[in-house]
Amino acid sequence: MESKGQVEKAKVFILANTVEYLPDSVVCKTIIKKITGSVSVMSFDAGEGLTEKISPFDTYAQIIDGRAEIVIDGIISLLEIGEGIILPAHIPNSIKANERFKMVLTLIKSGYE
Repeated sequence: MESKGQVEKAKVFILANTVEYLPDSVVCKTIIKKITGSVSVMSFDAGEGLTEKISPFDTYAQIIDGRAEIVIDGIISLLEIGEGIILPAHIPNSIKANERFKMVLTLIKSGYE
């Protein structure tokens, strides 16, 4: 997975254009990262994904291009552009690209979970 520097502050940008698709890759660009959480934009080429994991914090995922398959505790959700879902803390989840897509991930660390 490739990661690039943060987006410049106080500059207008188009979210979907902050990452490109790369063949056979998942690309991640951090929009903002703080101790209390982060916002990242990711692109997934078809057939790529993130293996099952468990996070200590809730994470919000919103699709900004294409369609994604997100599995939370064994339940499959198919999301399209504009749709979002909360990946709950302490619950196994995975992400799969049956076709290429881009999404925004927002992680907020509450400090008490």
